[in-house]
Amino acid sequence: MLRKLLITGANGNLGSICRQRLGHIAETIRLNARKGLGDAGPNEEIVYCDLSDKAAVEAMVDGCDGIVHMGGRAVEGPWEMVKAANIDGMFNLYEGARNSSVQPRIFFASSHHTTGFHTQTTRLDPSSTPPRPDGLYGVSKVFGEALARMYFDKFGIETASVRIGSCFPEPPSHRMLSSWLSADDMIALIERIFSVPRLGCPVLYGVSNNDARWWDNSSIDYLGWRPKDNSERFRAKLNAEQTPPRRDEPDAIYQGGLFCTDGIHEE
Repeated sequence: MLRKLLITGANGNLGSICRQRLGHIAETIRLNARKGLGDAGPNEEIVYCDLSDKAAVEAMVDGCDGIVHMGGRAVEGPWEMVKAANIDGMFNLYEGARNSSVQPRIFFASSHHTTGFHTQTTRLDPSSTPPRPDGLYGVSKVFGEALARMYFDKFGIETASVRIGSCFPEPPSHRMLSSWLSADDMIALIERIFSVPRLGCPVLYGVSNNDARWWDNSSIDYLGWRPKDNSERFRAKLNAEQTPPRRDEPDAIYQGGLFCTDGIHEE
């Protein structure tokens, strides 16, 4: 059991799931967001701060032996917003980890949008596939993976950079039948990341055991994570509710789908 687990972005979609379901892996859960976390539970601490505030982030990280980093900007946006949350914020988090009284192990919520311009006919191995980000958000996650690697090589801080696919109760589109990650499989992955004797600094895809998946995680078999859910059970429902994209449409060509067609967001 960890002594103190920090969950950043604890009021977001995935952070809220982690708050609800990870209380058993640490004596104390420290929750972070800019606002909106409600009252602290029996083993919870609440810390409000912006990830771009270096001093506040370093104080928040100190003493935590585990971090689930779900915080930051989770969608495409203007560069200044992406930079503050996902570039400056990531640097501040790792400086906090480097200077902490306890060296933490980190789960970093990266994204499959780091490789969104790869085609859906290409099977990707995260240990060898070059990044092809589909937007500024994807670029910021490529930066985060590189930063995590440098802090591991230079300071020994272990991180799992998890390229999360599409974590919803059900896949909302045909493309996401391939990228879907169930909440149960995500929680099981986080549990493994904080329980294996040695983590290292792997990059892996957060994806369930979908028949249609594009990604090969065999390079991280040593983690012992075996996703159990399969999006195929939702296919008939999706087919009844919406028309699959044509083969010449971005949602059927690129792994990042329509993200690949976005322009640069203005302020």
